[in-house]
Order: sequence, then structure tokens, then C-alpha cells
Amino acid sequence: MPVGIEAWFNQVPPITRCWLACAVLTSLAVQCQMITPLQLYFSYKSTFKNVQLWRAFTTFFYFGNISIDFVFHLFFFMRYSRMLEESSFSHRRADYFWMLFQSAVMLLMLSPLVNMPFLSSPLAFVPIYIWSRRHPNTQISLFGIVTITAPYLPLALVAFSWLLNGTWRAAAGDLLGCAVAHLAWFVRDVWAREMLGSQGIWSEAPEGL
Repeated sequence: MPVGIEAWFNQVPPITRCWLACAVLTSLAVQCQMITPLQLYFSYKSTFKNVQLWRAFTTFFYFGNISIDFVFHLFFFMRYSRMLEESSFSHRRADYFWMLFQSAVMLLMLSPLVNMPFLSSPLAFVPIYIWSRRHPNTQISLFGIVTITAPYLPLALVAFSWLLNGTWRAAAGDLLGCAVAHLAWFVRDVWAREMLGSQGIWSEAPEGL
């Protein structure tokens, strides 16, 4: 690995860095035919009845074969997950992990309802959505073509994924991620502040995590 890439990788915050490494290694393993997607997808029958518990984790790391869509999702996830971890959660890494864990559990529960075996893309949209909500006045230039404010970023990325793949079903996972992320944002930034007046178990990691 070139020194420049290694230095950059080591500067990425730990949770984002671990997730990024697992995603890249998983796709490379599939690309090199060391494993197959059939060994990675999530289903209740395979995971719990057949006791293949690793599927509850690998479903969040496989972004598909290395392609334009893979690079698109990985780039935006890494960029905004890093920015969120370095800003809102800079001294609260456990809370960031707790938010992702709660979102992952919700996605696992919803997966059978939407027939979605891979949940990496939906979970990747959680930090993108949360960051966009917490920086509502930030101007973002998309590919140097159009400038939007941060709250419109998730919808713009969903639309781009739709155009990139040519079918709305390709963006269904991103929309699911936005829905779960909206709930996570509401619980932390609206409910906890306005209704409870403080943080709670849903927004703060349990002690010892």
C-alpha cells in the first residue's frame, strides 16, 4: 500500500475506517471468487434456523461487485460517515456506534418485509442523512454540476442511484435507509431535546459500550 494511501486511511476515524475496510475486503473476496454473495446475504431462515449468524453482519458489508455503483455508494458513505464521526460524534464514538447498531437492527427487522437480502446501502445512508439534517445550511456541489443545500443531499443521491441503475428498485434500499435514518434523527435531535429535555437510552450508548 503506498505511503500516501496508508496515511490517509489511518486518518479516517475508527468506526468509519473499520466499516470501510470490511466493505472493501468483502467485495474483493467476492471478486476473487474466495466467497460468493450467497454466503453473505441475510434471511431469517438461513441466519437463525440454520444458525448462520454471520449473515446478520456480512449483509452490511457487501456493496456488490466492484463497479461504478460500488464506488458511488462507498465514496459518499465514507465521506459523510467520516464527517459525522469527526463532528457531532468526535468525542462520543460509542454513541455513534450505538446509533449505527440501532439502525442495523431496525433494518434487519424490516428486511423480510421489503425482500432485501443486502443492507449495506440502506445502512450507509444513515450517516449521510443524519449529517445532512445537522448541517441544514451547508451548500453542497454535486459533481460540479448542481449546488444544493445539505437536507436535499439524500434525495439527490437516491435520484442519482436510480438514474445510474435505470430502475427504481435499485434505489429502494437507499429509500429504506433514509426512512430508518429519519427515525434515528427524530429520536436524537427532536424527541430527546423537545419531549424529554435530555438524552436517553435511545440516543446515548449504554455504559460500558
